[in-house]
Amino acid sequence: TCKACHGAGIAGAPKLGDKATWAARIKQGSATLYEHAIKGFQGNAGVMPAKGGATASDDEVKAAVNYMTAAAK
Repeated sequence: TCKACHGAGIAGAPKLGDKATWAARIKQGSATLYEHAIKGFQGNAGVMPAKGGATASDDEVKAAVNYMTAAAK
């Protein structure tokens, strides 16, 4: 599900492995990234639907966030 937007950069989603685009988001800290990914978020760059529109558990979403941020470091 994540790859649908984060693979192509749809709706402002930072692409997997794009260090420049992820940098400011990573600086916000894991807790903020988890909250935005789980609850959804609308910012200047685009929209993150709650859980990306998936039925994943909170722990699965956190694991996906960890995976994507690690790929951008």
